[in-house]
Amino acid sequence: MKTIGLLGGMSWESTVTYYQIINESVKRELGGFHSAKVLLYSVDFAEIEKCQADGDWEKSADILSVAAENLEKAGADFIVICTNTMHKVAPRIQSRITIPIIHIAEATADELKKHNITKVALLGTKYTMTQDFYKDKLIEAGIEVLIPDEQGVEAVNNIIYNELCLGIISEPSKEKYRNIIENLAKKGAQGVILGCTEIGLLIQQEDADLPIFDTTRIHASKAAMLSVKG
Repeated sequence: MKTIGLLGGMSWESTVTYYQIINESVKRELGGFHSAKVLLYSVDFAEIEKCQADGDWEKSADILSVAAENLEKAGADFIVICTNTMHKVAPRIQSRITIPIIHIAEATADELKKHNITKVALLGTKYTMTQDFYKDKLIEAGIEVLIPDEQGVEAVNNIIYNELCLGIISEPSKEKYRNIIENLAKKGAQGVILGCTEIGLLIQQEDADLPIFDTTRIHASKAAMLSVKG
């Protein structure tokens, strides 16, 4: 079994979900008392969030690169960055380590293709929704990406940072997300990417008519299978 290096803490709530899904997946595959071989480096999210707000992606890349280097030194066979947004700096992190990073958008694109999704709604932080670092991975896979209008982008982003990252789950926010998903369905979306690892804490499949693709679950399951099967 390969050792998974989890680069987490962004936020810690969603990192817990990664750990749980990975271990459940390994147990399901191997049975018995098996659990995953995992190394976790959990950063202080306050430092990363400040870098995001300041637009200081270089500093955040350095913080995460040091963490990734330590995971490699400790014996990780590959790295899983437990957040969508910080894949913006994944190329810079990769340049400082020799073990591979399993990209969350590439894993998600593979899953979408299995379900013949060619046009998808993307919900996430404003960085993930409006910048190209994430959407380009989907477009390269032949998938058209729809995002909310400007007001919707702000609503989705504010709920992530002001509620979900703080462990707050509210029904009014769930309803806002439902309405945004319905509007994107009217524009032709065939499915919805929960492109922030916290959104799965708020939105599940029963909350939408469209198929839901939770990137946390997709990414964690991919890591587990790579650990077990290579």
